[in-house]
Amino acid sequence: MAKTEATVEELVSMIERSKLRLPEMQRRYVWRSTRVRDLLDSLYRGYPSGAILVWETDEGVPLQDMAIAQEGGNIGSSQLLLDGQQRLTSLSAVIRGIPVDVRGRKRPIELLFNLDHPEKLAFVTEVDEDGDEEETEEDDEDGIDEENPDSSEDELQKRFNKMTFVVSTRKLEQLPTWVKVTDVFKSDSDTPFLKRAGITGFDDPRYEKYSQRLARLRGIKRYSYRIDVLERTLDYDEVTEIFVRVNSLGAKLRSSDLALAQITAKWRNSLAEFQSYQKQCAGQGFDLDLGIHLKNLVAFATGQSRFLTVGRLSLEALQTAWKECREGMDFALNFLRSNTGIDSPALLSSPFLLVTLALFGHRRKYDVSPQEEDRLKFWCLLANAKGRYSRGSSETILDQDLAILRNGGAEDLIDRLRQQVGRLDIAPEELEGRNQRSALFKTMFLAFRAAGAKDWKSQLSIALSHSGSQHRLQFHHIFPKAVLKGSYTAREADDIANLAFIGGKTNRVISDKAPAIYFPKILEKTGLEAFSSQCIPTEETLLTSDAYKKFLSERRKRIADCLNHFLGVTPT
Repeated sequence: MAKTEATVEELVSMIERSKLRLPEMQRRYVWRSTRVRDLLDSLYRGYPSGAILVWETDEGVPLQDMAIAQEGGNIGSSQLLLDGQQRLTSLSAVIRGIPVDVRGRKRPIELLFNLDHPEKLAFVTEVDEDGDEEETEEDDEDGIDEENPDSSEDELQKRFNKMTFVVSTRKLEQLPTWVKVTDVFKSDSDTPFLKRAGITGFDDPRYEKYSQRLARLRGIKRYSYRIDVLERTLDYDEVTEIFVRVNSLGAKLRSSDLALAQITAKWRNSLAEFQSYQKQCAGQGFDLDLGIHLKNLVAFATGQSRFLTVGRLSLEALQTAWKECREGMDFALNFLRSNTGIDSPALLSSPFLLVTLALFGHRRKYDVSPQEEDRLKFWCLLANAKGRYSRGSSETILDQDLAILRNGGAEDLIDRLRQQVGRLDIAPEELEGRNQRSALFKTMFLAFRAAGAKDWKSQLSIALSHSGSQHRLQFHHIFPKAVLKGSYTAREADDIANLAFIGGKTNRVISDKAPAIYFPKILEKTGLEAFSSQCIPTEETLLTSDAYKKFLSERRKRIADCLNHFLGVTPT
């Protein structure tokens, strides 16, 4: 294996001219803007940033498009990028000032540089231990927005002032000492940045400091990466094995990404087929990570969900399982939307639920009795509410359910769920301490929607599909955080029993008003239904901050009753 070096500037140019291409085995671009920010910060400080792995080959290897624009199409390159895609795509986007394609949407990576940053590092990086979790850009378009937090703007500004790079905000862009990183890379002159910062002459003590920092920022383009080059004599299968081993040892990729590499090595040009079906599902409102479709494929091929044996599957087995698992996924999505009312992945506590539903339909050849449909619906809603696949090892639990489906049915799935959670009904105390990330929060939305909940001003039924910022669904703190601040913790303020679903405009109009102030106006206009459909107590004695915990206790009881009615379970 040969070794060489290239600067960031040279590597970016190679990408732009299609001298570096992306093989089909690679994962797509997934970095958040915050990861790009941290990469820039590391390079600015001269920290090590790993190596780049490429393969020189004349073999007709299936390729895929990079997340940024390249010139020259698929020709003129014999170097394939095996490790370093996330870094080089990010750097290319920032330095060239072009958008990246993230799940079908083109977005720029907009970072700001603080000319007045502290000399020493002010923050210690937090380690994300959930290494198998998918990274996406801030992708909540199908979800429920939270209203703006009550954090002090002064506190946020103090935090930003200690940082060297930040993801751009409109407010920071207006400040004279914050400059756009892409603008600095595109210009060799310091004058516009210094002038904007209020520096009018060489005698200004900030002149030299800011000029040196701008030069240091541009110096990132001269940062040199070590490049390991795999020889032309290696074939595609062996390079795939190297790719899997390198990334397994480094724990850089999720298991589904490694499985994809093994599948595409055996089944050339299959990635385009997988992505086409993924896009089809997205068009139906279920934009799922490709890893879920691959897990579904493996479940149909092997009867279990883990990717450990995917490398031993024959091409014929993969192709047969792919055809069958698409039919199964179609059934699962249709069942969710039409039979349970779960019409968005934002309402799923885990997408693993889809794999079980898909295999259930397949095992019965899509011939389901009315009684079995009723019990499957019951299991589906209850497993979602209880977070069936969010307790312990999710893959182990999924494998238990897949094993049940070899000979059993919905009633057996329900029995297994009962063994896991104990009681099937929702007790008020089960809601205590939960927040908007809880599986029960998603079921609350489903139950309130079924009960006829509407926005308090527009009278639009609550839905995730509303367009326009004034109608887009948000979750509202009934007792706003500002009202509770100083008397209760942030955790107490975010309690699930303090959350309601309303539109963005209504939320902004209420702002930080106490419920004792805004409740009467809504009651006068809409009557009790506006609040009763979301299980909100309206007794005056419960609407003061002193009575907040009593309010939470009373609402938990009402929510539990509503959820049990919606789920069709009898409290024990």
